[in-house]
Amino acid sequence: MREMNCANANDSRYFALMELVPAHVRTFQEIVRQASFSRAAEALHLSQPAVSHHIRHLEHAVGAPLLERVGRRAYPTAAGDVLLAHAGRAFAELEAARQAIHRLRGVVAGRVRLGTGATASIYLLPDALRRLRERHPELDLAVVTGNSADLAAAVAASELDVAVLTLPVSGRQLVSTPFCVDTQVAIAAPRHTWPRRALRPDDLADAPLILYERGGTVRRVIDEWFRKSRVRPRVAMELGNAEAIKRLVAAGLGVSIVSAVSVRGETRAGTLVARPLAPPLRRRLAVVRRRDKSASPALDAVLAALGRAAAR
Repeated sequence: MREMNCANANDSRYFALMELVPAHVRTFQEIVRQASFSRAAEALHLSQPAVSHHIRHLEHAVGAPLLERVGRRAYPTAAGDVLLAHAGRAFAELEAARQAIHRLRGVVAGRVRLGTGATASIYLLPDALRRLRERHPELDLAVVTGNSADLAAAVAASELDVAVLTLPVSGRQLVSTPFCVDTQVAIAAPRHTWPRRALRPDDLADAPLILYERGGTVRRVIDEWFRKSRVRPRVAMELGNAEAIKRLVAAGLGVSIVSAVSVRGETRAGTLVARPLAPPLRRRLAVVRRRDKSASPALDAVLAALGRAAAR
């Protein structure tokens, strides 16, 4: 009888350990991803008090602190790292179960995380993703933008299911399929005087250049184009937004090198002029995923949509 009382005394502790609410675990994952309570609240469309409540409940359930704050940033504790590892596998299994059930019903559904760069997300993929949504309305597609190196690392870490990014890609666990060749052109305001031919690096050497910020793949491609011709460009501005670059160029504040597909509308409207480059400057985009990524109807549908977009 005494042993039974001892068990009863531990009942509340036992049931507390079982009260791991999935929504609270997802909140915890987002805080770690964002390293911030406030940014996690914004991403999850929750109030900050609600996010704090989720973490308090979760820490009570496991009986240990899960986060520690350093300044304004939040980091997982050792217990938090353990929970993250197990939660990732648990959610993956739940998602696999959901997709298996949808497969039985003949429905393409489930969550797919797609990574892409700014150019592809704005100019190459919207029509393909719109058709995908029309064809499979129950498909939950999350699109994340970033530079190619970060996207490749996220695919390798299974944080993304697939990505459209610039080659080359390193990592033996990754496999790539050609998507398209993205040709770059020089652009300027209509009143700018340029030779009516393909422009060489030395044609751009003296003009104030408005380029993408350093660190991105496109900027590395452009820098390498100048370097091979032993030309040092005069960079006047560095920006991370293609639309901002185009507006500044249209205002006559400099010239730039951008994706040809990104300025089709402006060249037709006459607000920008574009010239091809010599030697040609191109970057190759590919669809990248893990070699061992399990097939699912949802991922297969996304890959098929990207394949159709590449064919067009």
